[in-house]
Amino acid sequence: MSRSNLLVLATGGTIAGIAGHAMRQDYRAGQIGIDQWLADAQSLGMEARLTGRQIANVDSKDIGPAIWSELYEAITDAIADDAIDGIIVTHGTDTAEETAFALDLTLPVTKPVVLVGAMRPADAVGSDGMRNFVNAVRVASDPDAAGRGVLLVMGDRVLAARDARKVRTRGTDDAFRGFPRGGVALVTPGALEWFGRPWRESDGARFTFPREWPRVPILYAAAGVEAAMVGRLVDAHCDDPAASGIVVAGVGEGNMPESVTAELARLASEGLVVVRASRVDEGLVDREPEDAANGSIAARALNPQKARILLKILLANAVRDPEAIQAAFDDP
Repeated sequence: MSRSNLLVLATGGTIAGIAGHAMRQDYRAGQIGIDQWLADAQSLGMEARLTGRQIANVDSKDIGPAIWSELYEAITDAIADDAIDGIIVTHGTDTAEETAFALDLTLPVTKPVVLVGAMRPADAVGSDGMRNFVNAVRVASDPDAAGRGVLLVMGDRVLAARDARKVRTRGTDDAFRGFPRGGVALVTPGALEWFGRPWRESDGARFTFPREWPRVPILYAAAGVEAAMVGRLVDAHCDDPAASGIVVAGVGEGNMPESVTAELARLASEGLVVVRASRVDEGLVDREPEDAANGSIAARALNPQKARILLKILLANAVRDPEAIQAAFDDP
């Protein structure tokens, strides 16, 4: 492993969690501080030089724009610092895909940025946190990790932020998968194998990081869902519907009852941005002829939670043209 200088930004999560007993099922996330974590990691004899900063120490269900902003500022400073070769963010798994994607859309790709988490707390039998972290160190130490956007390391897989999604509530085997791409690399503490060349053509950030995040609700479609739900969500979450948006976690390929479609089409004609995603774990939501008539956007490969992140960032960047919004969802 190369002698790299890495900055580790800690936010808590299961990787820093403690159960108090090796066989206990429940635990408290975010209990181990970054200094103790790095001391334990350095004792393994890694060649990389690690420095740390505690951004937060919380369960990732409590992570959102405030912590994203702190991470963005810290990573931006690290990217500009010639003494730092790469950045690692330790993070809970529940919202890791959303944090990774938000950063992926707003950071340049001149240095490796890697998120890592764990499915078991640090004192559990078979804890996966330290191995995942050592794998993340190997990825962040590799110059070839630059130009690939933000990456997520779980198990021995490296996933691109746009593709990564949590698919299991427990267990370490395939807890995260990538769609539509699977893993972009395989990693162990002793080896790293990339599956192709970096794919980001430009080193720059795709969008400006929002200083204010628009409120974008998600409507979960199900059998019998009523059109009245649309109005309640929009009224409760969109201060100005003409400058806001909504994501539908549709059935199948982003489908919903006709009454819901009609109500959303009416709101879209008044300026609300409507994105059709799918509640199904894997599958594309393609643009259909009805989208033009209804004023809706197809989420393509993005699940509802990621479609929400992208739409928030687009709205914050004053991107409101339907063709430009659709192009952002089409962009791999």
